[in-house]
Amino acid sequence: MTAPVVGYVGADVPVELITAAGLFPLRLAGKPGGDSTLGDRYLGRGVDPVARSILTRILTGDYGPLEAIVVSRDCEASLRLFYALRELHRVEPELRLPPVRLVDVLHLPHHTTTRYVHAKIAQLREWLGQWRPIGDDDLAAAITAHDTLRRSLGRVAALRRANRLSGTRFLEVVAATTALPVTDAIALVDGVTGDPRETEGVRLFLTGSSHDCPDVYETVEGKGFLVVGEDHDWGELLFARTCAAPTELALAERYQHNGPAAPRASIRQRAAHTAAAARACGAEILFFYARVHDDAPPWDFPEQRAAAGLPAVLAERQPYGELTPGALAALVPAGAAA
Repeated sequence: MTAPVVGYVGADVPVELITAAGLFPLRLAGKPGGDSTLGDRYLGRGVDPVARSILTRILTGDYGPLEAIVVSRDCEASLRLFYALRELHRVEPELRLPPVRLVDVLHLPHHTTTRYVHAKIAQLREWLGQWRPIGDDDLAAAITAHDTLRRSLGRVAALRRANRLSGTRFLEVVAATTALPVTDAIALVDGVTGDPRETEGVRLFLTGSSHDCPDVYETVEGKGFLVVGEDHDWGELLFARTCAAPTELALAERYQHNGPAAPRASIRQRAAHTAAAARACGAEILFFYARVHDDAPPWDFPEQRAAAGLPAVLAERQPYGELTPGALAALVPAGAAA
């Protein structure tokens, strides 16, 4: 019997709780180039196109039946998506939207922040308990399973750094794990062996906006680059940190200290992380991609470029899932020079 599906938005949602409640966590992704009419209507065209696409897909039933939706406050667009869903659930019952819940995870390095995040996670645990009460053993088993998946994804990231997996294929694998029950996701990842031949290209580190589809990766790699690393939460930021113990408190600490993502971290934190991650994967060029109406990442770029000390290309206000001709023209000569 298939478990009821809970859609979630954002890497700040503690998926372990959804699994522990006997539910299937499905991370909701947008669809570049797809219709966003309903999302545009309720959110306005000045909001990140990913959020508008996700709202449209929810309203048109594109994800299939959803038992509930959990949205993280990981960025302004996600928050606006939550408010729209909550209001539509209230005033338009004929839409038959599932119940929606917001989870607010803060990322400050303070004990008071830990207490706050722990309280929010405990509240979400209680809310999900209406489907099945979450016992400590249930939670411990879910944490252990999701940490196993994260470690397996770390092995796949190592294959990419060793030139045995393209960045496009890597991102496809990571995305696939967010659309499977955790045990199936582990089996999928453990079956990834990489190409015995070396994958070639100028080694590129991608920063800026997140990527919930491989389109930009595929375009970049089609121009002779190899995306060997990134610092967004559909890539290595999604699985880099595990829990210190299979407990609710350790779960809160894991999400509190996860990151640093552009909308919730300081410029200095982002720069230091980007520079260290780029060095770790042997990047030769830093490529900054910012989606239109995704306003947080561009603030980071000057310090990221300075800290990384690599040739850098800036591509701002890019279409969702695409690169403009100007951005590609700027990238190719820089890659050739590198």
